[in-house]
Amino acid sequence: MSIKYTAEHEWINTADAAAAVVGITQHAQDALGDVVFVDLPEVGRTYAKGEVAGVVESVKAAADIYMPVDGEVVEVNEALRDEPSLANTDPLATGWFFKVKLADASQTDALMDATGYDALLKSL
Repeated sequence: MSIKYTAEHEWINTADAAAAVVGITQHAQDALGDVVFVDLPEVGRTYAKGEVAGVVESVKAAADIYMPVDGEVVEVNEALRDEPSLANTDPLATGWFFKVKLADASQTDALMDATGYDALLKSL
């Protein structure tokens, strides 16, 4: 897998060249607690890197989901709308949020790999 991480605790998997998959990290879901609602981005809309693309709400707090790269949302995880707890039980697989067609794949180079993300978490 080609997973990269943002400082805002999103992950992006670019293994599928057609559409990268985006979700929140294990750390993010641990900090949020039980997820009770997700507001997913609009399919077909183009977002800029760093733009708010959705919201996740838990029993503790609400948090914005930021677009990790420039791109167009091509699919959202409808199962997550019906069962938001998937973000807690399986955040790196069935709990994904949306898929994005990358405008510039080189933007992922600026994101952290697992080692870099682990170092970030240790510094918090």
